[in-house]
Amino acid sequence: MLRNIDNALINWKNKKKRLPLVVNGARQVGKTHSLKAFGKLAFKQTIYINLEVNVNINAFFNGDLNSARIIQYLETIFETRIIAHETLIIFDEIQSCNRALLSLKVFAEEAPQYFIAAAGSLLGVAINRDSFSYPVGKVDELNMFPLDFGEYLLAIGRFKLKEVITFHFENLQQMEDSLHKQAIENFKNYLIIGGMPACINEYISTNSFHAVRDVQGRILNEYIADMAKYSSNATSLKIRASYESIPSQLAKENSKFQYKIVQKGGTASIFGEAIEWLVYSGLALKCNKIDSGIMPISASVDWSDFKLYMGDVGLLNAKSGMAVQTILSEYENENYFLGMVIENYVAQALICNGFPLHYWKNNNTAELDFVIEKENSVIPIEVKKGKHTRSLSFNMFLKKYKSAFGIRFSTKNFGFDNNIKSIPLYAVWLVN
Repeated sequence: MLRNIDNALINWKNKKKRLPLVVNGARQVGKTHSLKAFGKLAFKQTIYINLEVNVNINAFFNGDLNSARIIQYLETIFETRIIAHETLIIFDEIQSCNRALLSLKVFAEEAPQYFIAAAGSLLGVAINRDSFSYPVGKVDELNMFPLDFGEYLLAIGRFKLKEVITFHFENLQQMEDSLHKQAIENFKNYLIIGGMPACINEYISTNSFHAVRDVQGRILNEYIADMAKYSSNATSLKIRASYESIPSQLAKENSKFQYKIVQKGGTASIFGEAIEWLVYSGLALKCNKIDSGIMPISASVDWSDFKLYMGDVGLLNAKSGMAVQTILSEYENENYFLGMVIENYVAQALICNGFPLHYWKNNNTAELDFVIEKENSVIPIEVKKGKHTRSLSFNMFLKKYKSAFGIRFSTKNFGFDNNIKSIPLYAVWLVN
């Protein structure tokens, strides 16, 4: 699969002042595959170490963290010479070994000629534990997410459709009806399949949504297993309960996260740590409320009011049991939860492109799905699941904060009218 991170990895290799690389991302998003493919493409050889399963190498790092000693040890283990500019060394699941993570600082300071890349599925969780140190300022970092819709189109071989969507987005020009319909159909399929590589590969192999749901179920079970493995028993129960509640949270008309939905009498003091675990692990996306559209919007965040989305829209549909036929229907659907599924999809695309997630609420009378900072302006975003796009809150925000323009995502074609950019849902990934 061609991934957005591929070019970033090549750019890292070519940097003059390169540091060891850390690739962050949830389990099963494709970190290991992309790093191995990068090694095969750009280096003569790759040394791959999974620190979660290779306990002997993990234990070795308890000794002296000397770069020459580490290289000598790896050469002995793998029976090969490690040549600095020709070998990529991959430390996978580095959250399993604190000392291996610290060794990245040693390589940055003592042996920058070596190409070291590390990946961690739960690194965000690990570094927020009291006992875990992080080599701040001594590593380069990249974040990896499930495939966005553009990457999905490449994976299923729709190269030309991706190209056409990009052209019409850049020129804000309407697509031909037949192409627009094709794009909508593929977008609906993506809502069901999601962006997890294993799920997309299963769909390519079987053309079966049912088979995809089986794979999604296995991934969800792995996530549950991680909750027990990387947290205490008491905390893992809270993490799981919080995660299980996300579909119910989104199904409410007021989709603000409510602790009482997780457990009667639940509070932030009880479940706050569990929520942060889910966010740090990449399993959940947190969207904080703001009450002002004045830059910088981060200054008006209400940290006690937030929404919680799942890290992958396909997993959300699988976990909720959303009917495939409801998503695929050609008719306008009044299903409220479908609207939240699409909102989850937009949240996923925005955070993938580097936008912190914020939504706007004004004195509990008006609410806007997302707000971003772009082109030196605060841009309101409205998400609609169909073609009915009237919104008082959207127009209220535009007028009050004099935004350069607003963005409306819906199933409508491209357009620009009354200071509002109409962008089809299948083109969200291009807003970067």
